[in-house]
Amino acid sequence: MAIQDKIRILILDDEKQFTDELIGFFAGSEYIAFEANSAEQGNKILINNEIDLLILDVRLPGIDGLDILKEVKIKYPFMEVIIISAHGDMDTVIKAMRLGAFDYLRKPFRYIDIQIAIERTQKYLQMQRRLKQMEEKNSLISKNLEEKIARQFIGVSSQILEVLEQAVTAANYPEANVLITGESGTGKENIARIIHYSGSRKNHIFCAVNSSAITETLLESEFFGHKKGSFTGAITDKMGFFELCNQGTLFFDEIADMPINLQAKILRATEEKVITRVGDTNQIHTDFRIISATNHDIDARVAEKKFRLDLFHRLNTLHIHIPALRERPEDIEPLLNHFVDVYATKFNRPKLSVSGEVLDVLLKYDFPGNVRELKNLTERAIILCKGNLLGINDFPVKPQKISTSEICDDAVNLKQIEINTIRKALQSCDFNQSVAADKLGITRDALSRKMKKFNIIVNKGEK
Repeated sequence: MAIQDKIRILILDDEKQFTDELIGFFAGSEYIAFEANSAEQGNKILINNEIDLLILDVRLPGIDGLDILKEVKIKYPFMEVIIISAHGDMDTVIKAMRLGAFDYLRKPFRYIDIQIAIERTQKYLQMQRRLKQMEEKNSLISKNLEEKIARQFIGVSSQILEVLEQAVTAANYPEANVLITGESGTGKENIARIIHYSGSRKNHIFCAVNSSAITETLLESEFFGHKKGSFTGAITDKMGFFELCNQGTLFFDEIADMPINLQAKILRATEEKVITRVGDTNQIHTDFRIISATNHDIDARVAEKKFRLDLFHRLNTLHIHIPALRERPEDIEPLLNHFVDVYATKFNRPKLSVSGEVLDVLLKYDFPGNVRELKNLTERAIILCKGNLLGINDFPVKPQKISTSEICDDAVNLKQIEINTIRKALQSCDFNQSVAADKLGITRDALSRKMKKFNIIVNKGEK
């Protein structure tokens, strides 16, 4: 049996001889056993190890074992507990079971008794593990990480696997700022949260800020905080986002929409890690990481003087681009199945299934709203579906249409159509790639990748 498959047992009892005997009994078996003779020792082991089963004496020096039971069931709800005692009575047994103990043994007991109790618990733990594996089979991240970011991350395509790999790499460099680009609905905040909660800053705050949603009059106060009495309405001292995120992560959503008058101050704070509250003169040192996201062509914003080039370079230490859903159709089916499971459970519709025609239609759809749109379509379909089979009428999408003038008599060459479309868009705007990308409805980064893919070269006399 692999080490990661073995059940980890902690024996917490103040009798050293007893714990040594049990450790000897478990040696060489399918268990990994730890021993502790005080609550403090036990707590350290629980913090540093993933324990499956706790064998707990109900009477320990200075503390009631039932209090420990209550605490561990709160902190480690999936860990099972077997209570043992030489002074057991029915009231203690009842209290232990009500607090979540799986079993109760009275000292002295035979090794066969503890073995049988563990085997009963082991069957339960194995069932829990199989359930956990089933829950994680479609998700690219662990259940523990899912709980921290409060969402799953589903996909099978090479593109989304590469995005996840880049996010994990970024998590290992907690001082590096990250810029995440991608169309609306692709999951940019998901990636930001994965970076934060996979790195060393995970135990500190993750603060998400919509850069375009804060009123201009409150911008400085929100980001830098203010001193009491510094302006009308400032009735108390207030911490700003930079100070609040000390040791944590500040996530700027829609960074390209940040007002130009704030950008210089953001740049200085980012470079120096020092801020001053509005109405104050004292400088405050704060250690934060910035992760930014945008669905705009930020290069075009820089060219238009709407976004500072120096701030762009400061925020763009690491760059992660999330491809649109239509560029990774392999992810549509697992995402659809996931959303069906989620909403079938939420709306108590356990017998729902999906018609094969639905996937055929969705694979031909452009998904301008990306993953968010697929999620909303699925929720709507389950709400309105009358039977137990989700059909094409429950997904009101319009398949992409190709005009007859674009269809050749012999065959449809989709690659050549795409190349011709890109060339026409470039020619129509004097080979300005930013403008051409806007006309095509894609980002400049996506256009650059397609030009490289199809070997579309701009001539020397062209822009």
